[in-house]
Amino acid sequence: MTVFTTRPEIKGTFGVVTSTHWIATAVGMRMLELGGNAFDAAVATGLVLQIVEPHLNGPGGDLPVLLHDASQNETKVLCAQAPAPAGATISHYRSENLDLIPGNGLLSTVIPGAFDGWMLLLRDHGLLPLRTVLEPAIHYAAHGHPLLPRVSATIAGLKEFFETEWPTSHEIWVPGGSVPAPDSNFRNPVLAETWTRLLNEAEAVTGRENQIDAARDCFYRGFIAEAIGRYLETAEVMDASGARHKAVLTADDLSGYAAAYEDPVSAAYDGWTVLKTGPWGQGPVLLQSLSLLRGFDIASLDPSGPQFVHLVAEAMKLAYADREAYYGDPNFCDVPLNVLLSESYNADRRALISETASTDLRPGLVPGFEDQVARTLSVIEAAGISETGVYEPTMAHLSEKRGDTVHIDVIDRWGNIVSATPSGGWLQSSPTVPGLGFALNSRAQMFWLEDGLPGSLAPGKRPRTTLTPSIALHEDGTALAFGTPGGDQQDQWQLSLFLRLAHHQRNLQAALDMPLFHTTHFPASFHPRQRQPGHIMAEESFGADTLSNLRNRGHSVEVADEWTIGRLTVAARDPAGLLRAGATPRLMQAYAAGR
Repeated sequence: MTVFTTRPEIKGTFGVVTSTHWIATAVGMRMLELGGNAFDAAVATGLVLQIVEPHLNGPGGDLPVLLHDASQNETKVLCAQAPAPAGATISHYRSENLDLIPGNGLLSTVIPGAFDGWMLLLRDHGLLPLRTVLEPAIHYAAHGHPLLPRVSATIAGLKEFFETEWPTSHEIWVPGGSVPAPDSNFRNPVLAETWTRLLNEAEAVTGRENQIDAARDCFYRGFIAEAIGRYLETAEVMDASGARHKAVLTADDLSGYAAAYEDPVSAAYDGWTVLKTGPWGQGPVLLQSLSLLRGFDIASLDPSGPQFVHLVAEAMKLAYADREAYYGDPNFCDVPLNVLLSESYNADRRALISETASTDLRPGLVPGFEDQVARTLSVIEAAGISETGVYEPTMAHLSEKRGDTVHIDVIDRWGNIVSATPSGGWLQSSPTVPGLGFALNSRAQMFWLEDGLPGSLAPGKRPRTTLTPSIALHEDGTALAFGTPGGDQQDQWQLSLFLRLAHHQRNLQAALDMPLFHTTHFPASFHPRQRQPGHIMAEESFGADTLSNLRNRGHSVEVADEWTIGRLTVAARDPAGLLRAGATPRLMQAYAAGR
């Protein structure tokens, strides 16, 4: 029987690229056509996404990458989630009369890590010259691209604020005083000039790797860092707290930064090894959820039925509760992942899942961490319950002013794999830096201003990000790369996708087209850090019977319109070398390509 899908599942043997914007996907394929590999394609795709989805990521943002190097048969994490500045102390923020770090402005900025991450990936694993992978981004910044309607709406909602409070942003995003229309050709000539100067300075030295390192120096120790430093010395701007604040970030903070490689964290599930970032990101929640779900016969369930939704939601509630109690930068705190992923721990936790929806936030108690868990629950209680909703920002029916994320999956003919989830540095996150054409990030809002928590603010500490790319390797040689924007919902949507692919649906696009859901039962990672106990948001396409069944089980069900939840992309390689890819039809901009 032929399966109808919104788009064809892309198939080939040469290479596949899938991302959250069709132009970026096309650029990635161009790199493969030029003789580049998956790493070149991912870098070029990522740099173009900063141009065409500026409300979702930018040069001042952050970046986690999962990469599989086929020549070494090795999978690594490239962490370009940069840490808090040297001046980012709890006492400083408290002296500014703050209980929570604002969700935008300069006070919420950490060191921008994305550019160094992309350059490190290109230098160490790519084949193409810096100019080849950077020129597409320069082209679309200089000559323009059709402005996404959501970008236009974001700018429209902030026009008066930019004009009054962030004039440097008004100059870039409201050219001539008018909001650029949807689908109009939008240019960012200032950013094009920044990248052109960086490229020219980098090419003043000889050798591919030397040029890439020179580009890194330009950003972190050269004219870009100098421009950021000059601006932040005096800038004092309005933010979400309702007051004006200065940044704590300085040029000295940038000068010492470098992205780095780490080993991934993994868990086994039904013949698969699923690989994620460490607990400085939320990635291990997917692994914990899988460890809990091992005890249920997921393969026997309707993947769009109420029992599937119920079990997955209840497992995620437990895993995300542990995220709150235990996850943080392991360079600063002890994160007992060996316990959290162990079978004995998950057998005990699994017993908490009943046929009735839980409304309690229930982190597990790992011996020696009792006080930490109690402090965490106290802080969460103080943040409160949301009466109006805790949402991820990409869904079509929600506010256009909140930032989010993009995603990229690439597999080439040699079997190299990249899954990357760039974010931050949104046009609405902080004022545009004069003369550079891009904004800094607001990632510090992930920290708590309370001592003694794994997520407590500290200088040099990485915020516990929600960015969470995925690679899964099956014992038969099949490989998957997948991910999505969506803040706290990223691993939730990925979990449903992976389970459906592992148990029910081989066609990637068919799996992407299935209805999605998530819960905001646990605290949001973003300001103001609230939660909705027992909540599930589910697409209407689940059907009235499933939604009614979930309500009867005690879930607080909020129904979203069809095709409004999630922005998943996925790529796959089978043992014979057949490559496949798909992209969500939701928001009508993600696209997969390949041959």
